[in-house]
Amino acid sequence: MEYTLGLGLFLEKLGICHRYIIWRIAFNAILTGKDSKLISKDLVFDGVPVRVYWPKTPAAGNRRGIIYLHGGAGLTGSFRASEKICRFMANQSDSVVVSVGFRLAPEHPYPVPVLDSLTATIHFLKNAEEYGVDPNCIAIVGDSSGGTFAAAICQELVTREDLPRLRAQVLIYPFLQSGDFDLPSYQQNQSVPLLYRKRAIKLGLTHLTGKEINVDLVIKGAHIPTDMREKYKKWVSADNIPEEFKARGYVPNAPAPFSEELYEQVKRAGEAMFCPLVVEDDIIRQLPETFLLTCEYDILRDDGLLYKKRLLDNGVPVTHHHLPDGFHATLSFFGLWPLEFPSSRKCMEHVVQFLKSLYK
Repeated sequence: MEYTLGLGLFLEKLGICHRYIIWRIAFNAILTGKDSKLISKDLVFDGVPVRVYWPKTPAAGNRRGIIYLHGGAGLTGSFRASEKICRFMANQSDSVVVSVGFRLAPEHPYPVPVLDSLTATIHFLKNAEEYGVDPNCIAIVGDSSGGTFAAAICQELVTREDLPRLRAQVLIYPFLQSGDFDLPSYQQNQSVPLLYRKRAIKLGLTHLTGKEINVDLVIKGAHIPTDMREKYKKWVSADNIPEEFKARGYVPNAPAPFSEELYEQVKRAGEAMFCPLVVEDDIIRQLPETFLLTCEYDILRDDGLLYKKRLLDNGVPVTHHHLPDGFHATLSFFGLWPLEFPSSRKCMEHVVQFLKSLYK
């Protein structure tokens, strides 16, 4: 995978094609074979492509439903790249799984990918019984940026009284805040593949703006106005990270002076739909039961830990699994023998165990 990322950058510099095209081709080249235990269909939910998976075994009643949002920084990912994950969830939890084919940046920058995901989710909630699903037992699952979208969608829907409530949100190493890229996990794991700190922020800002932005001052926090930093420090702060997660070293650094020009370029990064960690408490306390998975060797580890604290502080039940040997994107290797890591399977098994506990 690291080779694929590097090849995309190389070909882009030569002017042959955009790096994201190469990445998408590579991820779609994953061989998936067939699954005789499932029926799958490509459908369209209010204009958004989806792939739906049904177990072939007869069900006594309506099944649980799972909405799956893939990772890829909103720039890559697809049905095909997510096939093994969705099949495993459908088979092992006896659920109907909807994999959402949201549009991708930079062609369709924020908020298009998350709004596509929201549209598909609302359609499924409204029409769940048509797909053999109990509308009151639908969980939304996302990894990496898909976890960001899942968290944002849950927040958007808590005030919708015309829809069934989502039963749970499953957030697998999600990106959740853009206010501090110097938290312990960002320092400790800044050079850990596959998500280097500088690469991650570049990808995130490309998803946000559709453009290339110099990230050096963003890493130092120059994009955050003083009043905003003051408002959110109770939620986004290394002080809220348990001490055991600082054992590999952490040095607090003062942020760089505020840059108005930089802020204007990236100011939408402060929106809760892009950074769900900064939504107000009255929304947080209405969120459904939550599963959170974090990995030790992941710059986004502390985003998950900070969100866990916010949820628990507001009375939301949380199931948290931390993988001491895990790294960002470990789930992407699930089922790809011989590339699968022990943490890849642990991650998937923890998710399925939680989903099975939800019904009824």
